[in-house]
Amino acid sequence: MHIGKGEIPPLAPRMHSALGRNDIFVAATTPGRGTLKHTGRERWLSAGLLAPSFALVALFVYGFIAWSGFISLTAWRGMLPDYTFVGLKQYGDLFANARFQRDLLNTGVFTLAFLVGNLFLGLLLAVLLDRRLRGETFFRNLFLFPMAVSFVVTGTIWVWIFNPHSGLNVLFTALGFNTANWKWIIDPHMALYCVVMAAVWQMAGFTMAQYLAGLRGIADDVREAARIDGANEAQIFRHILLPQLWPVTVGAIVILGHISLKIFDLVFVMTGGGPARATDVPGIYMFEATFRGDLYARGAAIGIVMLLMVAVLIVPYLIYSRRMDRS
Repeated sequence: MHIGKGEIPPLAPRMHSALGRNDIFVAATTPGRGTLKHTGRERWLSAGLLAPSFALVALFVYGFIAWSGFISLTAWRGMLPDYTFVGLKQYGDLFANARFQRDLLNTGVFTLAFLVGNLFLGLLLAVLLDRRLRGETFFRNLFLFPMAVSFVVTGTIWVWIFNPHSGLNVLFTALGFNTANWKWIIDPHMALYCVVMAAVWQMAGFTMAQYLAGLRGIADDVREAARIDGANEAQIFRHILLPQLWPVTVGAIVILGHISLKIFDLVFVMTGGGPARATDVPGIYMFEATFRGDLYARGAAIGIVMLLMVAVLIVPYLIYSRRMDRS
């Protein structure tokens, strides 16, 4: 049969119809040899670019953690290294130490008050800003501003505020209050809570931003449907908003919790661990034992204990997040 120019042979439609849609898709998307070589080259290039970062992290993070763990099992005391293996003796002596016991108690109180203060204040500010108030951008930036400064700067500011001879006492005296017994940061019963207030002031903006993002992610249709069903604002907040904000709450607890468990700089600047060890925390004890007392093995043991405290908080969260991602 003669086939003119541009005509399709009769067999072609039959072959096309014989091929299924999946066969055509597989044939079109199957990479050739050149594509496979190109993909392999990209993988090696990516691995080469990431290798220096992995090496640095392995050396300067995990390597130093391992070295600290080894030192904590030795009898190193003094300027000269002493690698005599003593097992868990440093940890036994540490937990039997009255100061370290007080440090753990202070850390627990600080962490609990810090979390409660941040979650409550952050949620309150987020709910207020979620009402689309005039000047919302200004207030949002105002509440986030403390995060731009370090704990050292925050501590310096709040030391002046809590000074019995200046700051708040001057203000309250001008308002007619008797502030003679308001010792604030030099009162052993109030000092730790003064540090908590300074820490909450700095981190409440972070919690507010997290909750505000969570609230803005909840569709308005859900709230409108609840209002149509007769729910008031309190019921909507309790039964609809709060449950959907639970992942935000868990994330905030993990981030704020690990900050509070290893707190050092804010306490060091504001109180140095005083008065009468009222604000002493493991970070302060580790610093003094290592760099002032030359008790390197004890300082390493304190550091490992702090690492384990943070791991107890973070590891379950990572496992939970991984399971949620899989589901």
